[in-house]
Amino acid sequence: MIYNFFTSILFLLSAVNSPVTITTNTKTVSETKAAPLVAEATTVATASGVYSQLDANSLSLPDYESFERAFEGYVLLKEQGKIKKDLLTLVDFSKSSNTKRLWIIDMSTKTVLYNTLVAHGRNSGNEFATAFSNAANSNKSSLGFYATGEVYIGKHGTSLRLDGLEKGINSNARSRAVVIHGADYVSEGFIKQHKRLGRSLGCPALPNRISKEVIDLIKGKSCLFIYHPSKNYVSTSKLVS
Repeated sequence: MIYNFFTSILFLLSAVNSPVTITTNTKTVSETKAAPLVAEATTVATASGVYSQLDANSLSLPDYESFERAFEGYVLLKEQGKIKKDLLTLVDFSKSSNTKRLWIIDMSTKTVLYNTLVAHGRNSGNEFATAFSNAANSNKSSLGFYATGEVYIGKHGTSLRLDGLEKGINSNARSRAVVIHGADYVSEGFIKQHKRLGRSLGCPALPNRISKEVIDLIKGKSCLFIYHPSKNYVSTSKLVS
């Protein structure tokens, strides 16, 4: 009887010290403390962060002020599905037309692909663009965000239609035939002869030598942004703050 008593005590002590397992649907789970969950870190791209990573690719970079506005609208338009490609074409009309003021940036690799001359409308100004319009027959450039459209062959050869995405600012671009095309008046030679770049009827015209390859690159729902530090534009636009 005493022997049975001590045997029972030893059995109970052994049970207390043994690890306990729970078997559920043939899977055995040890009663151990679960490891804490670690939230997956997410990175939100910012204009300053992306700008600091841009590879000029032996060219030049746009000013941060124009890039910041361009980036802001580019992100919103991507989210809305109004642009499809990871390309941002930025035109800075605050700069002299005698300088290379158009940039094409691959936003996926953060690389500048082109930096070139670009014309403004003849009624927007002489060397500098200072006046802008969305009106037909104004012969002025329009600011803001555009989606590139389809390619066609017109009087300037290979050309690219544009759809203005900002009502009242550039929404008449297609009906005004504001397109990207090549022009012989967009060249260093023209600048040397006339002391300024040639002007268009409102189109962001490019040098003939690169116009076709640029058009082939950016066609089909990529983002074009024409910048100027105009208070009127900023107060009207819904794509920049």
